[in-house]
Amino acid sequence: MTKKTIWGAAILAVMAGPLYAQDGQISPIQFNMNTLFLIICGILVMWMSAGFAMVEAGFVRAKNVVNQCAKNIGLVAIASICFLVFGYGLMFPGDNWIIPGVLGHSGMVTIGDVADTGADFGAKSHADGSIVFFQMMFCAAVASIVSGSLAERMKLLPFFLFTILMTGIIYPLQASWVWGGGFLDTQYGFKDLAGSASIHVVGGVAALTGSIALGARAGRYVDGVKVPMTSFNLPIATLGALILWMGWFGFNAGSYLSFSSEPDASNVARILLNTNMAAAGGVITAAFVSYLQYYRFDLSFMINGGLAGLVAITAEPLFPTPVLAIAIGMVGGLVVFWALQMLEALKIDDVVGAIPVHLFAGIWGTIAVVLSNPDATLMGQVIGLAVIIAYVAVSTTFIWTILKVSIGIRVSAENEEVGVDQSELVTAI
Repeated sequence: MTKKTIWGAAILAVMAGPLYAQDGQISPIQFNMNTLFLIICGILVMWMSAGFAMVEAGFVRAKNVVNQCAKNIGLVAIASICFLVFGYGLMFPGDNWIIPGVLGHSGMVTIGDVADTGADFGAKSHADGSIVFFQMMFCAAVASIVSGSLAERMKLLPFFLFTILMTGIIYPLQASWVWGGGFLDTQYGFKDLAGSASIHVVGGVAALTGSIALGARAGRYVDGVKVPMTSFNLPIATLGALILWMGWFGFNAGSYLSFSSEPDASNVARILLNTNMAAAGGVITAAFVSYLQYYRFDLSFMINGGLAGLVAITAEPLFPTPVLAIAIGMVGGLVVFWALQMLEALKIDDVVGAIPVHLFAGIWGTIAVVLSNPDATLMGQVIGLAVIIAYVAVSTTFIWTILKVSIGIRVSAENEEVGVDQSELVTAI
């Protein structure tokens, strides 16, 4: 053994020494790894906001593109502030339950002072700021889901007002029942690792109630028959879908919350693989179904099929085998097809297909947890879904109604005709 090899082994031994603390406390290296992991995953989830913006910009007509971009940059800012000030404390009440397991609040987020070199973080597994940042980006994703469904006919101001309530109260309250020690977790064993129900079903229900309150776009249905409306730029929508696909790796993997041991690394890698395979399954199913129906491929349906696969695997991306993950994604693609037919029959106008993708594929993914997670029960999953759907449907319908009768939520027929970019935004510089 050469001197260089001996010194290398010695350095590795010194570095490895503090990796696992001997007294049950987390070591500095574990703390750093978990913090870095959450930060990177949070950045990936934030990157999904760009994906949502591009999907929506690609699916709407050219006269409404700027409005969708304004919605998406605005909702990220609103969600960030509302979640920090009120939402996080509502979502994670700790021991501060007002109604045990149902309602609590730990107060506004507080982060410790700037840390001195050598500061002792005790048993903390990650920096406070990292988990707040990561969960904040989840909150923004919920509002992004709503944005696309209501495109081309909604005023910007009431959408932003709705986003304040959605991200500050509606989303974090139900999330506390699942991830904050609330009753769906403790009493019913509801399992939803990364949010097929708590994020996607919630956003999908809000999009559905909003679409019903707004009504269909002018000219969308004539004599009960759907009239096609040409998308602005499907290459941009495809780019957005691929950005979302990439960002979803942070969405699902980050929900594991730890990357500080060999089992953690192995499980995170499995989550990443399953996430990718479910998306692939959704795309393939959508391509196959569209070809059977039209004898040609439908790119917009392939985009939504892939997103549906991602939504479906989000509730449980760890336990499935890669083959089962493909199957879950493929069923997600079928669910989107069936849901689209149902919405058309009901004359509900969803511009980007967010309701089939997030609500219906989210329901499927939440139920599919029982196929692989040994701790999940069908009853627990169904009860959790029923509670979340009912709560969000009632609360969002109430808010849409108040906004509709007060300041109005829909632009005038003239402004809809010329495009909301002209009526809602300054587009000339």
